[in-house]
Amino acid sequence: MRFDIISVLPDLLSSPFAHSILQRAQSKGIAQIHIHNLRDYANNKHKSVDDYPYGGGSGMVMSIEPFAACIEKLQAERSYDEVIFMTPDGETLNQTIANNLSTKENIIILCGHYKGIDQRIRDIFVTKEISIGDYVLSGGELPAAVLVDAVTRLIPGVLNDETSALSDSFQGDLLDAPVFTRPAEWRGHKVPDVLLSGHEAKINEWRHDEALKRTQTRRPDLLK
Repeated sequence: MRFDIISVLPDLLSSPFAHSILQRAQSKGIAQIHIHNLRDYANNKHKSVDDYPYGGGSGMVMSIEPFAACIEKLQAERSYDEVIFMTPDGETLNQTIANNLSTKENIIILCGHYKGIDQRIRDIFVTKEISIGDYVLSGGELPAAVLVDAVTRLIPGVLNDETSALSDSFQGDLLDAPVFTRPAEWRGHKVPDVLLSGHEAKINEWRHDEALKRTQTRRPDLLK
């Protein structure tokens, strides 16, 4: 799977993709993550990629030409399943979206800044708009990293345990059950007996019941 991320601050994305699961996914050749500096596509000597908004108002707006030039160059090289814009007014990212995107082959991700990007980029090129929550960040780089992480870990072969992602919170609209490891007792707090029983059916039943209880308490909206 290939991700092409377009950013005016590409250095912000160096660290998130250079460690842990995302680094291993790239080393295995399962995922490719390419970061493109938007300023490389600016058609002016100052390499500026923003301008004043029509109609006045505060802030600057990211210009059409650099985004269009980069997107069209990439699309000339290969076909893309999605062109995603990370924006607070997009569809809120959830596990279903991540699951669906993990089946794609090539995705472009646009990172906004300032007051936003010219609406015509959204109208002409963008196929999906995604938010990571009801708040505003300084730019789209961190949301892009979140999206790539959420999607990449679902690709077969990325995680060492193939079933691990399938038991995560939000898979099946339930939060995950509590988990424990050694020691079996610590400062008077004991691991539930059922987890020490070795009885797989009873353990699975306990985990499902606990996941249901946790969801009912913390996120009852998921059960609706």
